Amino acid sequence: MCGRYTLIHLADFVDIFPWIRGFPQEYPPRFNIAPTQLAPVAANRPSPQLELFKWGLVPSWAKDISIGNRMINARAETLMEKPSFRTALKRRRCLVPADGFYEWKMNADGKTKTPMRMRLSSERAFAFAGLWEQWQSADGSSLLTYTIITTEPNELLKNIHNRMPVMLTGEAAREWLTPGDADAAQMHALLKPFPADQMRADPVSRSVNNPVNDSPACIESMGSAQSSGPALSFE
Repeated sequence: MCGRYTLIHLADFVDIFPWIRGFPQEYPPRFNIAPTQLAPVAANRPSPQLELFKWGLVPSWAKDISIGNRMINARAETLMEKPSFRTALKRRRCLVPADGFYEWKMNADGKTKTPMRMRLSSERAFAFAGLWEQWQSADGSSLLTYTIITTEPNELLKNIHNRMPVMLTGEAAREWLTPGDADAAQMHALLKPFPADQMRADPVSRSVNNPVNDSPACIESMGSAQSSGPALSFE
């Protein structure tokens, strides 16, 4: 899964990925990016730069953009099989800047959930591996959209959820952003669980349960506090 994430310090991402051009204007801290919202994405163009894309992939052949609401994630295991993702894996890959993401862990009562925020132990920025599309409407307007690729969980995440987003850093991120067509099998080989020993997971405020909330309250540490968060399930 990846149904919510944070991008609090975009400047950190630009420092770590200097070969990707940033925005000309300052981008505000985001504490609770949710599906259907606009967020920074770097597409695999010849000169990659950050642009605002809508979260939820809308294939070019789609007749209704509402399909994007169901395509916020794409399973790494089936990318080369599904028509919605097969061509994009070869031609339209992207990096999605982030510095954390959320998942809801089932509590001992088996009914309620605690929101957890996962991030790098270094607290540095990273990138999700994603796919992008450009959809054209009948009136000629276009829409740029993206999906975040998920894979099986690492040792840290497996007790929280059965999926995790693919996280890329260093040369793997640069290779994923190879412009134009690329060998699908070679790209697919990059889609692995991130090392658990380089990550941490902390319970946070129930404020994140509501996607309308986008403030520092969302990442407030709650120790071992319990939550009645929603039972979310994503690809």
